Amino acid sequence: MIFLTVGTQLPFDRLAHALDDWCARAAHKIPVFGQVGHLGPDSYRPQHFEWAEKISPDTFSEHVKDARVIVGHAGMGSIITAMSFRKPTVIMARRAHLGEHRNDHQNATLARFQSRSGIFAVENGADLAERLNHLLTVQDTTRVEDGNGVSPYAEERLIERISAFIHQK
Repeated sequence: MIFLTVGTQLPFDRLAHALDDWCARAAHKIPVFGQVGHLGPDSYRPQHFEWAEKISPDTFSEHVKDARVIVGHAGMGSIITAMSFRKPTVIMARRAHLGEHRNDHQNATLARFQSRSGIFAVENGADLAERLNHLLTVQDTTRVEDGNGVSPYAEERLIERISAFIHQK
């Protein structure tokens, strides 16, 4: 299963629409479920995958656990959850100028995390489709050494920097 999560504050029509387009064209018939946030009257409503505006925390955890790939906004909750379950995660930053968020802080989050193993940044629907098609051809998407699963552990360079800071005189 592919699990889409956009957080609970705002819908993310651009991402939901891109995933819905991929589902309509996908050669893979993998199930997709989306948690799409509180929708307004003009919000996009996916036609090619199951979705709900909100789900319980337990249901959210079950979907993450069962997912082969997580697709989400560049929100810390989505990233941390994917890391804790070691799931490959495709993320797209919301853009303020498109009315998707109040500011562009998700660009900074995306820039910081996109170099981590298992996190894949996409800019648009074409990038999303390409990444999903690639990830779904990998037999085991949880193998961190293949760059597909997200490690729950800090990177060595972070540990070194913290250690140096603590031990500096």
